[in-house]
Amino acid sequence: MSYTITTASKTSNNKNNTKKSVASSSWRSRSANKCNNNKSASSILNNNNNTQEVDMLKTIATTSTRITFPATATLTTTAVTGKSARLTRTTIESTTSSSSSLSSSSSSSSKASSARKFFASNSTSLNLLYKFIIFSILICTTPMLVNGRRHAPLMVEEPEGTRRNNRPVVSECQFGKTVREIGSTWFADLGPPFGVMYCIKCECVAVPKKRRIVVRVQCKNIKHECPPTLCSDPVQLPGKCCKTCPGDKNDTDVSLDVPAPVNIEEEERNMKHFAALLTGRTSHFLKGEEMKAMYATSTYNPQNIVATGRFLFHKKNLYYSFYTSAKNNRPHTIQFVNDAGTILEEHQLQTPPLADTQSVYQNATGKVCGVWRRVPRDYKRLLRDEHLHVVLLWGKKDQIDLALGGKIAKYTALQTELFSSLLEPAPGTKPALMSGAGGTAIVSTSSGAAASVHLTLVFNGVFASDEYMDTPINIRVESPDRKEIVLDEIQKVRKPSSEVNVLEISSPISIPMLRMMSRGKLLLTIESKMTPNLRIQGHIVTRTTCELFQTLLTPHNPDAKTKGSGLAWVFLNTDGSLSYNIETDHISVKDRPEINLMEDLGKRRTMLENLTPTFNFNQAIGTIDKLGPKALESLYTGDLGVNIAIENEPSLIRGHFVPRPVADARDSAEPILLKRVENSTNAPAHAMGMAWIAIDNECNLHYEITVNGFQANPQYLQIYLEEKPIEAIGAPVTRKLLEEFNGSYMEGYVLGMPSNELVKLENSVCYMEIQSKDTNELLLRGKLKSTKVPSHCFPVHTDNNVPNVAAPGDHSDTNIISPDAKCFHSGRFYDESEQWRNANDVCQMCACQRGQPTCEPIKCPAIQCKPNEELVRREGECCSMCIPQNVVVESESTGVQTVRGCRLGDQFHIAGAIWHPFLPPNGFDTCTTCTCDVLTLEVRCPRMVCPPLPCSEKLAYRPDKKACCKVCPESKSYRGDKPGPINSNVLQDQESHKITSTEEILNQGGCKVLNKVYENGHEWHPILASHGEQKCIKCRCKDSKVNCDRKRCSRSTCQQTRISSKRKFYEKPGMGGANEPTFDECCSAQCKRSRRHHRRIHQERTSGAAADERQQSKRQQQQQQANWNRSGSSS
Repeated sequence: MSYTITTASKTSNNKNNTKKSVASSSWRSRSANKCNNNKSASSILNNNNNTQEVDMLKTIATTSTRITFPATATLTTTAVTGKSARLTRTTIESTTSSSSSLSSSSSSSSKASSARKFFASNSTSLNLLYKFIIFSILICTTPMLVNGRRHAPLMVEEPEGTRRNNRPVVSECQFGKTVREIGSTWFADLGPPFGVMYCIKCECVAVPKKRRIVVRVQCKNIKHECPPTLCSDPVQLPGKCCKTCPGDKNDTDVSLDVPAPVNIEEEERNMKHFAALLTGRTSHFLKGEEMKAMYATSTYNPQNIVATGRFLFHKKNLYYSFYTSAKNNRPHTIQFVNDAGTILEEHQLQTPPLADTQSVYQNATGKVCGVWRRVPRDYKRLLRDEHLHVVLLWGKKDQIDLALGGKIAKYTALQTELFSSLLEPAPGTKPALMSGAGGTAIVSTSSGAAASVHLTLVFNGVFASDEYMDTPINIRVESPDRKEIVLDEIQKVRKPSSEVNVLEISSPISIPMLRMMSRGKLLLTIESKMTPNLRIQGHIVTRTTCELFQTLLTPHNPDAKTKGSGLAWVFLNTDGSLSYNIETDHISVKDRPEINLMEDLGKRRTMLENLTPTFNFNQAIGTIDKLGPKALESLYTGDLGVNIAIENEPSLIRGHFVPRPVADARDSAEPILLKRVENSTNAPAHAMGMAWIAIDNECNLHYEITVNGFQANPQYLQIYLEEKPIEAIGAPVTRKLLEEFNGSYMEGYVLGMPSNELVKLENSVCYMEIQSKDTNELLLRGKLKSTKVPSHCFPVHTDNNVPNVAAPGDHSDTNIISPDAKCFHSGRFYDESEQWRNANDVCQMCACQRGQPTCEPIKCPAIQCKPNEELVRREGECCSMCIPQNVVVESESTGVQTVRGCRLGDQFHIAGAIWHPFLPPNGFDTCTTCTCDVLTLEVRCPRMVCPPLPCSEKLAYRPDKKACCKVCPESKSYRGDKPGPINSNVLQDQESHKITSTEEILNQGGCKVLNKVYENGHEWHPILASHGEQKCIKCRCKDSKVNCDRKRCSRSTCQQTRISSKRKFYEKPGMGGANEPTFDECCSAQCKRSRRHHRRIHQERTSGAAADERQQSKRQQQQQQANWNRSGSSS
């Protein structure tokens, strides 16, 4: 996050500037550390539950500084939200008096009391809080004040390589977690404990930048806009910014710019359907001087690519659909621009392979589908007045190969459109002559007693250069397969246009030709009457609008006792075939259901197609190739549905199809069936629902919920998303609240969802749940089937942000395991620190440690039964036990009598069992043996008592890492150490045996040094290749660790060694006789080094003193020489 502060303040003289610079230098150093640790004011606006900002304000309030604010301070920040990468600029403008200052007393106690009084004051706390926020901003950003005065505010954008977003231009602001449209105003909400700041007014404004529109949030203090009061003691009412006089009924508060209420139904009725034609000739506005830099090389269209679009405005959203030429790939970007060429909105489209996002509909139909969510009021005005253009871009993300544009216009025939046609230059025509030509047709039909067809033609490029007035053109509809002409008319265009011409034609048509039209078999041609080589044509296919039809299958009788329910959804392919998908619950093949596609016209119900042959398990999936024109009209009017019948029940469940535009959530593979929870008491008997869920190309989560059965008892519902790693017992469950709603339909989204949560939607087991808000009872639940996440939405780990993974056995404090960590083993989950028997091997004990399961074979203790006891090993047990002979052992196979035993912790042990306790992570404690008394069922766990050691504790070692008692080295013999009598009541170490294997030696605590293995407790002198055996150094292996020490000689030993060495030099060998002292070579060398060390220090001190004397004499000689030179010059 970067900040730039621009200040505009007038100073009266140079003294004020000098004072400001002195004050700035005085507090800048004292507050540097605080600025590094405190957050900015913008983080306070975005984080409602952070108490560090409050502590920061208290710290600033008690700081012994004196600051003078500029007259106007503007803080401009650029924040790119993490997941949706929305470019948002926040501008906080605060106007304060130039002479406002803050000071505190020198005493720390007075500082604390003044701070408490400040926060306790009801009349002045709000005003001071604003000053403290600006004060903290100025402190933390003072080093940039000079640059802020010299340069305009900067806009910092996130680097392209680190952005996960595919939507570089947006038309809305994101303030915290709330989305605001352009032009909207609101009061800043800082959350608890501050709440709504009624004196801080924020606005979402549009800012042009490089031929684009970007948005920023501007917040300013409106305290100075309050009118003056006429009384001496005004009061500030709750929820108001300006103070008023007591009893004054006039509202003096600054109001928000609230738009005038608009009738949504009337607005959508007046501006619901739009269309656009995109050809080379309609893209001339891209070649203008203002847009040449962006589209200079992309308007060349040698292949004569043509596209046509349909637009549906519904609930503030603009859904768009496109047919494009099959000879080119799908476009990668769509842009909405105004007449001046400024880009208002830009979306990255899905490019092949579309299987990455499970776009079944777009793959099957070849259409381009999407939606512009929450169109701002200003842009809706442009759409209504036909001043909005659409541009499709082909090529790579950083290089535009082709750009086609066209104006979005209203056409009356779009309300009844059933078929569409994309008209391209006909084969055989000259490409140079037909450059930029194309068109589209809006086709409506009626299949009543007098069948007819209505054509609205939008076209260009079929006029010669010399044709200006009343130009005749030939319009023909024919069947190429049957070589039969359906329509052939000549119409005149009064004033031909090079961009868009509109013609409307109506004509009767036969039912067989309507059937051919519904299957995409008719060809539409527009050609010039004077010049037949100017010709465009295209097949009449299903309409351009991206839409599917869905319904819930429920009992038509509310009192029906059936539990059956289901859902169905269909869509039309370009050849007129109908693809259907039906899913049922509590209806299987055993019930022998009969599934039919029906036409329901009220009193008359007709079964059109039997879909039962495709029903398998609980689904029916297939395609109806030949759908008649009458059925097609019924589908668009909502009279087509699905009926499921069983024996003795002609209509068990049924539903009518409802059209829905394809975008976001409905652009996924398939919906999920929300089934009624069996044990729910508040859910209606026939409650059910369906849900669509998808991740769009901008890595946002979209969902659509439709429920049924709650009409009789309306209640507030909550939508939850539940996730677990796998479907297993005890699996950790994470639930996320998406939204609350009431009614039967809900469509929502989650912006900026973390990448790790998005990945879980594809890799984990997820459920969509509907819960009652009042009772918190689960009502409906459905399992997500196939939620595909785009590859660019996956988390990207670098060397600096790879999550720490704790290895088994790593107990360092840096690897903190969450308290809800679980282990998966043997098909189920276990909690942290839980112990269990291995389901695959009952003779293994397992434990969950730091999220990792560890298993260890059960170690049976060595037991010896008494004379009156019997060694028994019961079935299913791993270890034997001693049972008194007069006690009858109970059998588990009887199943009548409960097995007697003891319980230690969570583990059960039968009566008479003997075991070592299992204490993870160290495993079995073989030094402790527990017993469950066969008679009293009392648990005793005595620990082994070790015998006394004949050697010192320092020399003793453990022969094994898990050995209970230490032993003395075998190579040492100790005076007076005789083995004492063995106490039979004391548990002794097992008898040592010769270890020959290297692995066994190392496992028993041995050491490996230079490819040589030493047993635990062994001592030796190291051998160096260049110096031989080092007898003055002794190494010792103890518990797999090697310690080497050099022999140390005392002062008396050194003196005795020097005396012995002198005698050895002057006397002959053997003269000392038996009393000759022992000569220690280690001490001799060590003592010599010590004497040489002292001698070297003495020599250094002596040489240093001599050097000082020589240097001093040299300086005296130089001084004398200088005196002689001065005396010679003076003479």
